[in-house]
Amino acid sequence: MYDYLIVGGGRAAVAAAEGIRELDSSGSILVVGAEAHLPYDRPPLSKQLWSGKKTVDEIFVHDAGYFERENIQLAISERVIEVRPADKTIVTDLGRSESYGKLLLATGGTPRRLRIPGAGLEGVVYYRTLDHYNALSRDPKGKSILVVGGGFIGSEIAAALSQRGARVTMVFPGAYLGESVFPVSLARSIQSQYEERGIRILAGDLLSSIARTRKGLVVHTQHGERLECDTIVVGAGVDPGVELAIGAGLGVGNGIEVDERLESTVSGIYAAGDNASFSYQALGKQMRIEHWDNALSQGKAAGRNMAGAGETFTYMPYFFSDLFDFGYEAVGDVDSSLTTFADWEKENETGAVYYLARGRVRGVMLCNIWGKLDEARQLIRSGIDVSERDLRSAVRS
Repeated sequence: MYDYLIVGGGRAAVAAAEGIRELDSSGSILVVGAEAHLPYDRPPLSKQLWSGKKTVDEIFVHDAGYFERENIQLAISERVIEVRPADKTIVTDLGRSESYGKLLLATGGTPRRLRIPGAGLEGVVYYRTLDHYNALSRDPKGKSILVVGGGFIGSEIAAALSQRGARVTMVFPGAYLGESVFPVSLARSIQSQYEERGIRILAGDLLSSIARTRKGLVVHTQHGERLECDTIVVGAGVDPGVELAIGAGLGVGNGIEVDERLESTVSGIYAAGDNASFSYQALGKQMRIEHWDNALSQGKAAGRNMAGAGETFTYMPYFFSDLFDFGYEAVGDVDSSLTTFADWEKENETGAVYYLARGRVRGVMLCNIWGKLDEARQLIRSGIDVSERDLRSAVRS
């Protein structure tokens, strides 16, 4: 039996093991991950690896020696297929059964798949893993690549491929790139930058079919476009990894439901990262966040609580993106359906975008402004009524 068993091999899983070791130096830990690699950070897969700011060797969270030194058993290329809370055991696809004292589900998310003819053909990549990066980054120069999706992954991978010399076309259902996050004026500006760099954008459209010919892939869209390409990269969001939780009888809504200490509805089972629906204390609402900093902070907190800390998760995770020359960091509820106010130092380039509900700041996006996240967090936590005058110069570079 293991004192702590962690299902998942990503950032939340490793952070949980680190959190456990902060309070329990000797308890036995098993981490089971389905990928064939040591745990690694995912953001570089659509960011720094493409720009050359990082190498593949630099994205791994720890080397194998770390797990040995910390007495953390790591099983890779192995997938947990069942959790049995009644007898506190898990079963893997290799036929192994292990029992546990405390369990963490850090199962992340699964890329949403297209539901059209040809969606499973060779050459259609549901971008998520290091193996996907390794395959896609092999000499993309001159290749015709269709990117499906205009959100975080779609916009980042389109920019990355374009910078590597690929001929990129984007298709997404929204009116503008990143419209669920950006105010309209900013979305238009960013989309124009993409088009100026030669990326063809088919907004407000969806794929209807994919077929393979001798020359490559042929795509038809709902608006009648016919596109030929070498590869299709789908970045249309992820669904939370909740299958194990459902099978184990845990409460599941938009993710695995956890309390303020990240414990599920079944005692002794925790969840953290992309799959967890948690109480965002500063906003007073239930949320699920699919970003690296959330996985890191929640994983650490869950591990500590598994080891007996009993701490309420109050951290406000941030997220970030780099789209050509436009970079940002954001915290809170960054939702373009809220009222927005932009305080620009340089319009649509440098400044702060505030997201408000009932006169209170709920989220802040810092555009090409760095090192000011704590100020943004404090503004959200304050919960005070603000006016546009109050927000002018509230956060500056």
